[in-house]
Amino acid sequence: MIGMSACLFGEKCRYDGKSQAEKLKTAIPRGAAIVPFCSEVAGGLGIPRTPAEIQGGSAEAVLAGTAQVVDQTGRDVTHEFLTGARACLREFKARGITEAIFKDGSPSCGTHRVYDGSFSGKQQPGRGVTCALLEANGIRCINENGE
Repeated sequence: MIGMSACLFGEKCRYDGKSQAEKLKTAIPRGAAIVPFCSEVAGGLGIPRTPAEIQGGSAEAVLAGTAQVVDQTGRDVTHEFLTGARACLREFKARGITEAIFKDGSPSCGTHRVYDGSFSGKQQPGRGVTCALLEANGIRCINENGE
């Protein structure tokens, strides 16, 4: 079984109410069972929702309680991101998932890059909150390009 960002699987759960299925470029092993999951929705955020970015540090700092996730209106949504990340970890562990394919750039699922917290469209190296939690617990995360 392979975990996957629900938006890459085709679910219209992105912040803007769209999917990202067309972005999936990595090969999925033939016959693999896919478990789609959107940690932002699982954390209680709606569809559509205001874009959010990590501010004050990295995803690891969010997990440690020293940085936060804030939406574009200034609302702190850290609790929702942490709740969703923990729900994803529970689901994937319960199903024996050891690898996930995530949408890079996301404040939840980013594997190599995330937006810089300024809401200016600039990106920086880093991971999303869910990706950081999963990897800290032995679940390998790759992005839609197989990286």
